[in-house]
Amino acid sequence: MELSQDTKNILGLQLPTDPRWVNLAEMKLEDVLTDHAYCEQKAATSCISIIQKYSDKEELVSELAPIVTEEWGHFRLVLQELKKRNLRLGKQRKDEYVNKLLEFQKKGGHPEDRFLDQMLTMALIEARSCERFKRLSEGLEDEYMRNFYRRFMESEAGHYTLFIELAETYVDPEKVRSRWKEWLAYEAEVMNGIEVRGDRIH
Repeated sequence: MELSQDTKNILGLQLPTDPRWVNLAEMKLEDVLTDHAYCEQKAATSCISIIQKYSDKEELVSELAPIVTEEWGHFRLVLQELKKRNLRLGKQRKDEYVNKLLEFQKKGGHPEDRFLDQMLTMALIEARSCERFKRLSEGLEDEYMRNFYRRFMESEAGHYTLFIELAETYVDPEKVRSRWKEWLAYEAEVMNGIEVRGDRIH
């Protein structure tokens, strides 16, 4: 199934989530909410780590500080949803998707290249989460949960663009766009190689 043109324009993702994923997710709501909670938690702590590492980048610090608060607020919202349904927050599990992305990051070389890859990794995680939330907001049978995930989808779309913009603030935009294309191609390979599971947000 092809992504709609508007979603391609927003996300740039080359491989859409398998439509079967929503059906699997609906059957494993507790696991999905648990995984979602940890994704929001990791997003908040990752932003804190980036602020600490690049504290000299004034605009980055200013832009990411409120994202920390927002992501932690999302974590609390998902916890609240679990509690409301008498479900529990399970244990955090290994995230194959994120680990595969980390393998593609440049570890040596110029600090600018490492910074750029960190920004693009964050942008890609947010973009894929947004695409998954879009799937849930359109495909779940439960109207309440469709609306629940639509709010997250709209938020993640903003985060994705922010990390791209921050990269272009400190790195030549042409270099950012060139590397972003490489990331998108790599991410499509990662998605193609990961088993379709309905209990993970990404």
